[in-house]
Amino acid sequence: MVENKNLVSITDGAIQELKKLFKEHNLPEEQGLRIGVKGGGCSGFSYIMGFDKKKDNDAVFEQDGLKVFIEKAHGLYLSGMQVDYQDGLNARGFIFNNPNADETCGCGSSFSA
Repeated sequence: MVENKNLVSITDGAIQELKKLFKEHNLPEEQGLRIGVKGGGCSGFSYIMGFDKKKDNDAVFEQDGLKVFIEKAHGLYLSGMQVDYQDGLNARGFIFNNPNADETCGCGSSFSA
């Protein structure tokens, strides 16, 4: 299954939440988590994350039983990034900690590189 070393790391809290969502939506086994970027957002790029099937141009790895797909061209922007999940009073949701981002916006979902 593992084609590439992990391009991103996913915290235990994020893994638990993602596995819960995967199960709640009764997704088929061939699907995994897709992490990527797209143009747009207030800083230039926005993160994308969702469940999807593997595509031919994907880097693939597995973390704690969760399959992760990243389009190889996006690796430049995502390599070394950490995905976290927070469930607190002030913040709830997935957090992207990206060492490749030159600047980020206040919402934390867009960046420039």
